[in-house]
Amino acid sequence: MESKRQQKFGRQIQKDLSDIFQKEFREIFGKGMVTITDVKMSPDLSAARCYLSFLLVDDPQSIVDILEEKTKAIRNALANRIRHQVRIIPHLSFYLDDTAAYAAKIEALFEGLVIPPATEEEDK
Repeated sequence: MESKRQQKFGRQIQKDLSDIFQKEFREIFGKGMVTITDVKMSPDLSAARCYLSFLLVDDPQSIVDILEEKTKAIRNALANRIRHQVRIIPHLSFYLDDTAAYAAKIEALFEGLVIPPATEEEDK
């Protein structure tokens, strides 16, 4: 369970990273779009786990790998934005958020269920 401080700092990192991705690292995504779905902070606020979701991208894992390679530059851009607000600039790690795919899979399973009608004996 994250504390309010972790949640607040995570929301700030999420906002700043989305702005950085839109303005400074746009060439990585090409025509695709990236959404930072969640940012989980460590208790000491020194590490951030960023979960990303992509639209119009053929291979999302390759983009996550590219982001991992450019973590130092992204962290530097983040530091330029938040350096007066925090003591430690968090280490960033990026993960593919597969929540939408998981939800679609569960939905497909529910649609495939065949539930037989109840008999009169079971109704009584």
